[in-house]
Amino acid sequence: MAQPVRHQQRHVLPVLDSDGRAHPVENGFAAATVLLGAVALVSALVFPGLHLLASWAGLVGLGAGLWGQMISATTAERFLLVAGLGASALGFYLGMAEGGLFGGLVG
Repeated sequence: MAQPVRHQQRHVLPVLDSDGRAHPVENGFAAATVLLGAVALVSALVFPGLHLLASWAGLVGLGAGLWGQMISATTAERFLLVAGLGASALGFYLGMAEGGLFGGLVG
């Protein structure tokens, strides 16, 4: 009797998909949170004049990271989300201390 051929799914990030199933949305939120956190943190620490970028990237990173935590499926995704959330929060707070979300645009 002929047996059906099972095709292996190729995962883009196999480390994040530790349960064997693909989670493209969850992985996207994790990657976006880490990227936004890195942008917020670097722009706040290295370039204090970019406080607008730091505060907005941190705020969006916080939102993406919190939503990613709500829908995350694996421990690896949660690990990246927590790291990205920390970087986003620190970049957001430093950006707010330098001038905030609308600093220099108002008045």
